[in-house]
Amino acid sequence: MCRVIVFAGTTEGRKLSAFLEERQIPAMICVATEYGESVLEEYAQLEVHRGRLDQEDMRKLFEEKRPEVVIDATHPYAVEVTKNIRTACEKGGRTYIRVVRKSEEYKKYGKNIYVDSAAEAARYLSGTAGNIFLTTGSKELGAFTEIPDYEERIYARVLPAPEIISVCAKLGIRGKHVICMQGPFSEALNEAMFAQCHAAYVVTKESGTAGGFREKEQAAEQLGIPLVIIGRPKKEEGLSLEQCKEMLEKQFQEETDGRTKEMRDQSEKGRRRRVSLVGIGMGSAETMTGEASRTCREADLLIGAKRMTEAVRQEGQQIFCAYRAEEILEYIKEHPQYENVAVVLSGDVGFFSGAKDFLGHVKEQEENLEVRVIPGISSLVYFCAKLHVPWEKVKAISVHGREEGLVSGVREHPMVFALAGGKNQIAELCKRLTAYGFGDCEIAVGERLSYPEERIFQGNVREFCELETDSLAVFLIWNRRAERHEVVCGIPDEQFCRGKVPMTKEEVRSISISKLRLWKDAVIYDVGAGTGSVAVEMALQAPDGVVYAVGKNEEAVALLGKNRVAFAVDHLKIVHGKAPEALENLPAPTHVFIGGSSGNLKEILDIVRKKNKAVRVVINAITLETVTEALTYLKEQEISGAEVVSVQTARAREVGRYHMMTGQNPVYVISFGGERQER
Repeated sequence: MCRVIVFAGTTEGRKLSAFLEERQIPAMICVATEYGESVLEEYAQLEVHRGRLDQEDMRKLFEEKRPEVVIDATHPYAVEVTKNIRTACEKGGRTYIRVVRKSEEYKKYGKNIYVDSAAEAARYLSGTAGNIFLTTGSKELGAFTEIPDYEERIYARVLPAPEIISVCAKLGIRGKHVICMQGPFSEALNEAMFAQCHAAYVVTKESGTAGGFREKEQAAEQLGIPLVIIGRPKKEEGLSLEQCKEMLEKQFQEETDGRTKEMRDQSEKGRRRRVSLVGIGMGSAETMTGEASRTCREADLLIGAKRMTEAVRQEGQQIFCAYRAEEILEYIKEHPQYENVAVVLSGDVGFFSGAKDFLGHVKEQEENLEVRVIPGISSLVYFCAKLHVPWEKVKAISVHGREEGLVSGVREHPMVFALAGGKNQIAELCKRLTAYGFGDCEIAVGERLSYPEERIFQGNVREFCELETDSLAVFLIWNRRAERHEVVCGIPDEQFCRGKVPMTKEEVRSISISKLRLWKDAVIYDVGAGTGSVAVEMALQAPDGVVYAVGKNEEAVALLGKNRVAFAVDHLKIVHGKAPEALENLPAPTHVFIGGSSGNLKEILDIVRKKNKAVRVVINAITLETVTEALTYLKEQEISGAEVVSVQTARAREVGRYHMMTGQNPVYVISFGGERQER
């Protein structure tokens, strides 16, 4: 006895067979030919029946095997077979399920010719000239022998089975006119075959996604060849492949749940489910790569933000709207019936994409998944092409969820591209750029790229301070006066806005920052920032990072703001407050400079080392008491490798015709940590 009988011979039939095998549900798979059996996998649990069955044969088989469910997964054009299966089920009181193949939206290519049958296609082609490439299968070949000179005009692509080759020969289609190959066929391979045969027409059935219809259509369009399309016999009702799997999962849940844990684990261990991370470009189907388009069409399940899934979804295809990696992985885990999943991502998977986060979670959770990464066309590439601008020297940043970094990027780079992250955000960013002195820079804004309502604006930054834009927007800024700042320590003191607030002098500043060993993307605290001279220099040396300048004095905070604007370092963030309390809600630092501690040195060091045990710290101490406090802390915490440097400088001043050196107060530069930091 078997629980399920599947009439296969199609892609859907093979997928159902694998599904039943994995869940150890007793089943029989029926295929008509030896070739049909050969393309099935080697199954330990499933019984395979080979041979054609008429209605009476089917009835007898059902009486013998007594299946609870009979699944018809035969070809959409196998009308007679479907009729026989349905009738045999009705007579025997068996549950009949028809698996319906996804249809295609195929009426896009203007040269297509639509007919209702192979005979009608043959009648149409009889009045034409040129070679004919047939992809309809062997059963329909006889109809095309009515075409004059068919032996010379027809090139038939059929399955590589001896009985099929024999049929072709009997009909007079021989030699190079018979192409024996098993699909699937890519667009490129179809195009090469059509061209090799000098096809003037290609004949195909509306065979849907599994039948590779889209690849045929695209290849024909590239070559300018008309498609003669034989429409489906009728619109069928039934279940999609995914719905059928879900039905089987529920119906036989008791059996599958009753298996031992060891059996389940063993089954799952050998099972590899495919998850493809697909970059779909801006969202329009026309800008997707062929591989991305094909991967999405063939997927059992699409996952992604609503805008992305709607852009690529096929009729009847299952979707799950989500964008957080943890949520996506949890859903995949809870729905094992989906074996081929496509996670669709905007743009390219390597350009400010969620693919990185997803891959990290897969690695951490050791999911039994085969993960593929399919690249797409990024908005940077598309937008620059629209503007006729080479993108090789463009500085690309993202202001999605953050604002800092744009100003410093524009300051240093002749061209800056950015992804916006909200409705009308570009206007706010233009206001910020104008406040920093970049209002005269040229700017191009693109919204809803690749969609029919795509718009591109050009002007200067100041003009766009009130521009209303969609949330799907990007922009490119040209700064003709961009300057690359030398990454050196020691900006002259007179270049800073000063006041009565203490400032770390140029020479001491140079040594202190050199001891920090900064990274370009460092997260830095400047505790006791004063006028911000150290904070500004650190920001210039870490253009891809962020500097938190902490000051308690209102005058100092005001000077910090002026120096931030003067040096155009918008990734310098001012924190008005007293340490250590002001540090509580800041992200973990990679580097910390302490220029003033107000007697709270130990508490400040405790909190920064709690956030990051391997943080690199530099302390400037003027008094011996501060030095003693720092050294005591190092000893108590058993911190080794610390360095203490005494810096004393003298500056010349004119005294009449002479120059006299005036000594500055000595400063002790204490540095430690950073050896085990990971970037």
